[in-house]
Amino acid sequence: MSLHSKLSDKSTRFTESVIRGMTQLCLQHNAINLSQGTPAYQPPDEVKYAAIEAIQEGYNQYSITWGAPDFRNAIAQKMTIFNNIPTDPTKNVTVTCGSTEGMLSSLLAIINPGDEVIIFEPFYENYGPDTIISGAKPVYVPLRESQAVNGIMQFSYDSSELRDAFSANTKAIIINTPNNPLGKVFTVDELQEIADLCCEFDSIAITDEIYEHMIYDDKPHISLGSFPEMKDRTITVSGLSKTYSMTGWRLGYVVAPDLLTDAIRKMHDFLTVGAPHPLQRAGIAALNLPPSYYEELVIKYDKNRKQLLNTLTESGFSCFSPEGAYYIMTDISNFGFPDDTTFAHWLVKEIGVGGVPGSSFYSRSEFGKSKFRFMFSLSKDKLDQAGDRLMQIKSKI
Repeated sequence: MSLHSKLSDKSTRFTESVIRGMTQLCLQHNAINLSQGTPAYQPPDEVKYAAIEAIQEGYNQYSITWGAPDFRNAIAQKMTIFNNIPTDPTKNVTVTCGSTEGMLSSLLAIINPGDEVIIFEPFYENYGPDTIISGAKPVYVPLRESQAVNGIMQFSYDSSELRDAFSANTKAIIINTPNNPLGKVFTVDELQEIADLCCEFDSIAITDEIYEHMIYDDKPHISLGSFPEMKDRTITVSGLSKTYSMTGWRLGYVVAPDLLTDAIRKMHDFLTVGAPHPLQRAGIAALNLPPSYYEELVIKYDKNRKQLLNTLTESGFSCFSPEGAYYIMTDISNFGFPDDTTFAHWLVKEIGVGGVPGSSFYSRSEFGKSKFRFMFSLSKDKLDQAGDRLMQIKSKI
């Protein structure tokens, strides 16, 4: 008997995570890991203490499957004030096991056979597989390098290409702002154009806003769900992992109109039952941190951004300066390697630094073979060490 014949078609249409594979390679070779987006920092002390206290006070059994009421209240308040999306904690909020589960639960809640989902590329590597798992056909729209502004290359989509991607079969479009891997922050004009197309083609927007508190140069974060015409056709996905340096806690949430929330909650219930109850209690403390926390967060990451941009440029990379998140996409054409994967393995083994091959963020690997992503959520000491190693590239090629 051939076990290959027993595999689902879906499981053969995508690979395991390249990002997490690069982390394993870094561990094998004792390399500095600039690949996986795991913050080098710890959650604030008051948030950690709140988790310990919740465990000691007995919050160790299931909560309501779609989230502890007090945590949903805190999320609704944050969404109403920060995202400008009026949110009812009873009707509009689903707490999930990370934003990754939130995205998949959302897609499973709305997708039928024959539906299409538009995805901007390069994209966070989960979006393609999530679309396939949910049963939809992914339709990709490229974010292309556009004219440099103040010497920094920008990325945007072509309006005609975006319009052509929409059809009667378009159930949804996924917007990630700030974007991973580019760090692109979608402008109000771009979001308005997307909103107009969603209304014209009766489509739903699913926004991934996990990096919403990490935006630089005083750019604003704009939630598509705050547009009046998008109130009833936007699913907003976010979470606590990145902002509060707690990726292992798996606290995400989805905010959506009543009817969509009912469907999302059903999918979430049968996928994971519920997020960790004591950590939800601590999530309340996180969401109640003062404005100074977020101001200091941006200052800290902006310093890291500038440091790594300078290091990579001096090491021979062509860089794209991120407007948000904590990743830098680079071009490696100057180094003479046949593709990004070959470069990735050489960089780990010979230089001692890990990054992510750009092809993992594209629907077709050839589109990303000259691209390479680094992350800068590390301590200054680690970034200094990585910089010392990266400066050796030119001498070793």
